[in-house]
Amino acid sequence: MRVHVMDLQAGDELEKDVYNDYGLLILSKGTVLDAAAIAKLLHHNIGYVATLSGSPLPSGSVPAIANEETNRLFETAYEAVKGLFAQALEKGVVDEAVIEEAYAPLARNINCQTDVVSLLLTLNQKDEYTYQHCVQVGMISYFLAKWSGRSEADAAMAGKAGYLHDIGKSRIPDSILNKPGKLTEEEFAEIKLHPVYGHEILIRSLDSSLPAVAALQHHERLDGSGYPSGLRGDAIHPISKIVAIADIYSAMISSRVYQKERDLLHVLKELHRLSFSELDPILTHLFIQKMLPNLIGKQVVLDSGMTGNIVMTNPTDYFRPLIRVQNEFIDLSQQITVQIEKIYA
Repeated sequence: MRVHVMDLQAGDELEKDVYNDYGLLILSKGTVLDAAAIAKLLHHNIGYVATLSGSPLPSGSVPAIANEETNRLFETAYEAVKGLFAQALEKGVVDEAVIEEAYAPLARNINCQTDVVSLLLTLNQKDEYTYQHCVQVGMISYFLAKWSGRSEADAAMAGKAGYLHDIGKSRIPDSILNKPGKLTEEEFAEIKLHPVYGHEILIRSLDSSLPAVAALQHHERLDGSGYPSGLRGDAIHPISKIVAIADIYSAMISSRVYQKERDLLHVLKELHRLSFSELDPILTHLFIQKMLPNLIGKQVVLDSGMTGNIVMTNPTDYFRPLIRVQNEFIDLSQQITVQIEKIYA
């Protein structure tokens, strides 16, 4: 039957191939739709598709990316990390059992998610930045480890390391962490000690030393410009390199007391720039490639003043996509003098 895209639901099966306005195959006949596939159809402005089965949702509804269980587990992990910060400050250690009870179920749940990008954006809604950031970095570290071909066990460890990477900030006064203005030299010197504090806490708390190493090294940079030790290249543990990318992405995409959140294109451009000096280039480019599909369908303003929508990303030139302006297509990879000035969520 012919179904409007807004009336699709997970489990519907496509009766025919689906093509976009300029003839590119979007989804193949026989595809069983999930939230990611439906979002893809929406991104490409597909109106109707032919399905073999399905009981349509009420007209105008949109399938939820993060289901109730994922939201519940995210909330549990968020509240748990608040408790872990308090415990680390009071006792100098954290309870590994609490970590396993709070984070491990979330990791198992997100392992089943297909639309990772939308999931991460959906779960970016908490007011207390530090705790949300820890959960986000754990999730991103898990996915990036999986995307890079690591085993489920290694990915779970990367996620756990990301979840705990900032535990050393429990020892940093809130007056410094939440200061809206520029930090003094003394305050920044204190901030730079949080990886050391985190290592001390986790090395005393956990059976595995890897989360402690990641906590210590997540601000180290390949060119030696990081802290606390100025490590270079292969002296930085692979999991620490993963957590570093997740940490920067989450920090830049989030709103804080001293920083407005930046749009996804700006953040990915900055990661791309850092991949040539500070961050692992292979991992960073892999992360960018996985995040790029979320740009499809976004509204942009070009430096010419024209407004349009991204209809296709360019795999060889990440930040010069194909733009549709009314009935005209502008390929930024060909028209190099045209720039995207702003992108809207």
